[in-house]
Amino acid sequence: MERDPKLAALEEHPVGRLLLRYSLPSIIGMAAMALYNVVDSIYIGQCCNAYAIAAIALVFPLMNLTAAAGAMVGLGSAAASSIFLGQQKHGNAERVLGNCLWLSMLLGITVGWLPLLWLEDILRFFGADAHTLGPAMDFTRIIMLGCPVTYFLFNLNHLMRASGYPHKAMGSLLISLVMNVLGAHVFIYMLGWGMVGAGLATIGAQAAALAWVLAHYCRATSILRFKRGIYTPSLQYARRICTVGLPPCLLNIVGCVIVVVFNKLFVAYDGQMGLAAFGIVNRVLFLFVMVVLGVTQGMQPIAGYNLGLGNYKRVKDVLYKAIWAGVAIMTAGWLIAELVPEQVAAAFIRQDDPHREELLSIAVRGMRTMALVFPIVGSQIVIGNFFQAIGRPVLSILLNLSRQLIVLLPCLFILPPLLPGDMGIWLAQATSDLACGVISLFVIYRFVTHVLNHKSPILSKQETP
Repeated sequence: MERDPKLAALEEHPVGRLLLRYSLPSIIGMAAMALYNVVDSIYIGQCCNAYAIAAIALVFPLMNLTAAAGAMVGLGSAAASSIFLGQQKHGNAERVLGNCLWLSMLLGITVGWLPLLWLEDILRFFGADAHTLGPAMDFTRIIMLGCPVTYFLFNLNHLMRASGYPHKAMGSLLISLVMNVLGAHVFIYMLGWGMVGAGLATIGAQAAALAWVLAHYCRATSILRFKRGIYTPSLQYARRICTVGLPPCLLNIVGCVIVVVFNKLFVAYDGQMGLAAFGIVNRVLFLFVMVVLGVTQGMQPIAGYNLGLGNYKRVKDVLYKAIWAGVAIMTAGWLIAELVPEQVAAAFIRQDDPHREELLSIAVRGMRTMALVFPIVGSQIVIGNFFQAIGRPVLSILLNLSRQLIVLLPCLFILPPLLPGDMGIWLAQATSDLACGVISLFVIYRFVTHVLNHKSPILSKQETP
C-alpha cells in the first residue's frame, strides 16, 4: 500500500522544519488549553472576589485527577498510533482509535460522574472553608458532569495530531478557546452567573470543538476514521494504550497530591489569600509549561514514526531541537516572571477588592521565586515526554515523578520551617526543578550514548499487538 504523503513527510522532510510544522499548531492548542484557566480566573477575579479565585485553586487538584485519566488514554493512543503508522500497520492504528473511544466514555462515567457523590467531602479535604466551598462546588459540578465531552475532545484531538493533522488539531482547540472567551463574557460578565457561568462556558466551548473533531473522523479521506470493525473492545489494545500513556497519567495524579499539599501549606501560612495567590501564580506559570508540552506533542509523531522505521538519527535530531525549543520557551517565562510579575498578577484582582494589596504582594513574591530556574525546566519536560513518545514508559515515569514527588514533596516538608514566612513553600518548587533538570540531562546523555548512537533495539516484538 502506497504511503500517505503526510506520513512520508515524517521521514523525508528536514527535521527542524517538520518540528516547527507539528509543534506550532500543538503549541497554539496547548496554550489555548492553558488559557481556559487564565480566562476563567481573570473573569472570576474581576467580576467576583478574591475568595472565588481561591475556590478555583481548590478545584485544581480534582481537575488534575480527571485530566490524569484523560492523558493516559489520549497521549497513550497518540503514541501507539504513531508507532503503528510508522511500522505501516494501518489496521492496528485504526483499532487504537476504536478502543480510544470506548475508553474515553468509560472514563467519563467513572472518573467524571462518580466523584459527584462525595464532592463536598472532597473539596473540604482539599482545603475548602465557609468562604470557598459554595463557589467551588458550583464550578466543579458542571465541569465533572461534562467530563465525557472533555475526554472525547482531547483524546480524539491527540489522535488527530498524531495521524498527520496538526493544523486541524490546533483548529479544534482554538475553536474551544474562542467559544470559552465568548461564553465567559456572556455568562460571567453580562449575566452575572459567577462560577456556574465559568463552568458552562468551559463545557459549552468544548462541545462546540468536539463537533469539529467528530466531523474530521467521519471523512473518508482522513488517515484514521470511524468505520465498522474498529470498535470492539480489546484488552490487548487497551493495555498498550494505557501502558504508553501511564507516565502523563501518573504525573497528573502526583500533581494533584502536590497541589493539595501546597494548598494546605498556604492556608496554614497565609490563609485564604495565600491559596488565592498560589492559584494565580500556578495558572500563569502553567501557561509556559503547556507551551513546552506543545513542543513535545509536535515531537511525538516525528520521534514515534521514525522509531518505527528504525531511523535513530532523525529521532536524535528531533530530540535535540525540541530540547532547545523548550529551554527558549521557559526562559521567556522566567523573564516575564522576574521582570513584570506585578502587572501580570494585577490582571486577576479587582481594583476595589479589600484584599488586593495583600494578595498582590504574595503573588508577586511567589511568581519570582517559583520561576527562578525555569530555563532548565524546559529540557526536563521535553526529555521526560520523549521517553513516553518512543515507548519507554518506565524512564518517562521516573523522570516525571522525580520532579513532582521524589524531590519536591520532601522539599515541601523540609524548607518551610527553615525559612521566614512562606518563602520555603515557594522555594521548594525551584529547588526541585534544579535537581530534576540535572538528573534528566544526565539520563538523556546516557541514553543517547548507549542506545541511540549504537542503534540498540528499543521496541521488542512483544510490545506490538
